[in-house]
Amino acid sequence: MAKVAVIGCTHAGVFATVSILKAHPDWEVHVFERNDTVSFLSCGIALWVGDHVSDPNRMFYSSPAALADAGAHVHMHTDVVSADAATKHVEWTDLQTDEKGACDFDYLVVTTGSKPVLPPIPGIDGGRVLHCKNWDDALRVKELCGDADSVAVIGAGYIGSELAEQLSEAGKRVVLVDALPRVLAKNFDADVTDQMERAFADHGVELALGEKVVAFESSDSAVTVTTDKGAYTADYAILGLGFLPRTDLFDGQLDMMPNGAIRVDEYLRTSVPGVFAAGDAASILFNPTGKEDYIPLATNAVRQASLVGANIVEPTIAYAGTQATSAVQLYEYSLAATGLTVEGGAVRGLSLESTTVTENYRPDFMLTTAPVTATLVFDPETRQVKGAQFFSTEPDVAQAANAVSIAIANKMTVEQLAQVDLLFQPNFSNPVNYIGSVSMKAAGLV
Repeated sequence: MAKVAVIGCTHAGVFATVSILKAHPDWEVHVFERNDTVSFLSCGIALWVGDHVSDPNRMFYSSPAALADAGAHVHMHTDVVSADAATKHVEWTDLQTDEKGACDFDYLVVTTGSKPVLPPIPGIDGGRVLHCKNWDDALRVKELCGDADSVAVIGAGYIGSELAEQLSEAGKRVVLVDALPRVLAKNFDADVTDQMERAFADHGVELALGEKVVAFESSDSAVTVTTDKGAYTADYAILGLGFLPRTDLFDGQLDMMPNGAIRVDEYLRTSVPGVFAAGDAASILFNPTGKEDYIPLATNAVRQASLVGANIVEPTIAYAGTQATSAVQLYEYSLAATGLTVEGGAVRGLSLESTTVTENYRPDFMLTTAPVTATLVFDPETRQVKGAQFFSTEPDVAQAANAVSIAIANKMTVEQLAQVDLLFQPNFSNPVNYIGSVSMKAAGLV
């Protein structure tokens, strides 16, 4: 019987633990988590702030008790202070009792997750500067911003955009600040973001784009966010600047990417035998480029970690990589993306092209319909599909990103995607589905 230490337990930790116990029910699996909860769906924080969550307790899909029932030895409120990758020796401290513990294991599974990006900006640790990462952050944001009149949101990615939307819908005065020149600039090209920026403006959100924050100054009643182009005062500021891997525990022990993500192979093995990593702590294979990357998404964490049990003794099932498929709903609009944008390709050294169409998602003879903006990104030399983006008031548009994700994973060309059999039925689609329209345009068929 082998003994395993799973260090960290959000999405990757939960699924790694379950997969190991399913594959090896007689093994002794110890789970170490410094917080008092597991499996928190942090993507729901903005929805909770906007009172769109039926019960915050349902933002957890597992629990320490559920893991214990599955056969794990669960150590909550426990901080792993030392872990030797070579010897598998782990030392920890109970944060409630200060009791120390240590043990040798046969395998280590590193699922320590990520931490918020916190640039060295003066005042960033002020009392009116809030974070948006874990359950404790969610409780604080929900409590403090509920009575606030104004909020400055720093970062216009998914997290910041969702917070700005929900807070503005709740009647708060909101300013959305980002050093990049567009909202959601890393997820969508300008054909989509131009429309989203108009929607923010229509809902009263002040956009401070292309502005770098240089200081925060908190007082008893407000915080002033100073940028290189102006200053904005609000009751609170919320940071949504992205995440970095939380892997300090293994500095100098495991091979890592420059940002600290632990490098893993297709079987989730690290550079040290017997040590595995998954989720936000680990690198991923990004299929649009065929190279390792760092893309902290719950979907990646779940799919990686679910393979740990199958591969822990010997390599059995390879991780298939990711297209970083994602979606968000802001006001009445649904936005979905997969793979690369043109700008994202350029950052990675790729020269890509895109084609965009805007057309109604179903026939005009229907009593109602709505326009869809569809963008297809492709390599002009190989003709391979590298990404896609969709924008509409029609919620089902998000599923289009899933369809193109499959095309990217299978290295399809725009010509091949243009010939895929996509349904026509007036309730759901035009005779030529918008995925077909944009791919046919990219293929030069229309």
